[in-house]
Amino acid sequence: MADHYESLGVTKGATADEIKKAYRKLARELHPDINPDPQAQEKFKEVTEAYDVLSDPQKRQSYDMGGSGFGGGFGGANFGGGFSDIMDAFFGGGGSRGPRPRTRAGQDSLIRIQVDLNEACFGTEREITVDSAVVCPKCTGTGCQDGDHPEMCLVCKGRGETQQVVRSVIGQVMTSRPCNTCNGYGSVIKNPCRECAGEGRVRSRQTIDVKIPAGVETGNRIQMSGRGEVGAGGGPAGDLYVEIVEERHEYLVRDGDTLHMQLDISMVAASLGTTVTVESLDGPVDVQIKPGTQSGTPVVIKGKGMTRLRRGDRGDLIVHIEVHTPTKLNKEEEALLRKFADLRGEKSSDAHVKGQDGSIFSKIKGVFNK
Repeated sequence: MADHYESLGVTKGATADEIKKAYRKLARELHPDINPDPQAQEKFKEVTEAYDVLSDPQKRQSYDMGGSGFGGGFGGANFGGGFSDIMDAFFGGGGSRGPRPRTRAGQDSLIRIQVDLNEACFGTEREITVDSAVVCPKCTGTGCQDGDHPEMCLVCKGRGETQQVVRSVIGQVMTSRPCNTCNGYGSVIKNPCRECAGEGRVRSRQTIDVKIPAGVETGNRIQMSGRGEVGAGGGPAGDLYVEIVEERHEYLVRDGDTLHMQLDISMVAASLGTTVTVESLDGPVDVQIKPGTQSGTPVVIKGKGMTRLRRGDRGDLIVHIEVHTPTKLNKEEEALLRKFADLRGEKSSDAHVKGQDGSIFSKIKGVFNK
C-alpha cells in the first residue's frame, strides 16, 4: 500500500491546511468526471483514501503509529468527502445538491363565504364545496401505474444533476445543473399512472364542514390545516383559509361590536313619549321614547349588539331617533297647530342658532352691533 503522505505529495509534518490544499489540487486533476483515464481513476482512489485518513486527526495518529488509519476505501461510486471540499473551494457549497424529492408540499387555498349579520353575531356551521388537488386514488400518490415505483435515472445515476467540465482562468472547473431527463428528481417514472399522468394528484370536488365562530366580521379568516391543495407526488396538503364576507343588513348597521339603527317617530310621539317595539337580532325589544325627545337622540339598549370574537360578551344596540315632521297639512290640522303655537306663545318666525356648546348665538348679534 502506497504511503499516504507520498500519495498526496506532502511531508509527514504537513499541516491540515497543506494536506487539504494538496488533495484538492490532485482531485481536480484525477476525478473520474474530469479525467476518464483508468490509471487516473486508480490514482484518485489512492489520494482520496490518503486524504480520508490524514484529514482525520485520530485516523492520522493511528496511521503514524503504524496502523491502517481505519481507511474505509470508496464503496463503489462514493468518493468520500474530499470532492465536496473541492466544490466548496470553487462554489461555496457541496459538490452535489443531490436529487430533490418527488413529493412536495401543496399550496394553501382561499375561499370566501358570505354570512348574514345574524350568523356573524351568533356563529353557525356551513357545508362548503371546494375544488382542489387530492391524492390520486389510483396510484396513492406514487404517480406510477399498477403498483410500480420510480426507477433510478440512468443519465445522472440518481444524483438529480449532471456535471460537465468547463475551462476557466483557474483551469478546469466542474459545473452542475439539474438533470434534464429526470428534472432533478434522480428517478424517472417509466409507467405513469393513467389517472394522474404521473403527478400523484388529481382535481376533485370536496365537501367540507366549516364552523364559523360568533363575532366574526368581513376579512376574518378561518384556518383549516391540511385542507388545502395536495402537493405533487402526493405531498402534504397546504391549508384552507375561509374568508368571511358579511352581508349588508336591511336596517342594522355594524360598527365593531356596536349595532346602530334609525327609528322614525311622529312629532306627537316625540312630544308625549311612547314605547316602540323594534326587531333586533335577539327578537322584539322595547325602545322607551321619553317625552320631548329630539331628532338625533340616541337610545342605548345594552347587550343587544354584536358578540365580541373570542370573548363571548355582547356590545350594545344604539337606536337613533328621527322625529318625522309632517309635510302636508289640511286646513284643520294647520289650524290646530297654530292654536297649539298660540298656547305656547310661539311664533312661526322663532328660530335660534346654537353654538358648539349648545347655547344660543346671541353673542354674534352683539358683535355686529358694535
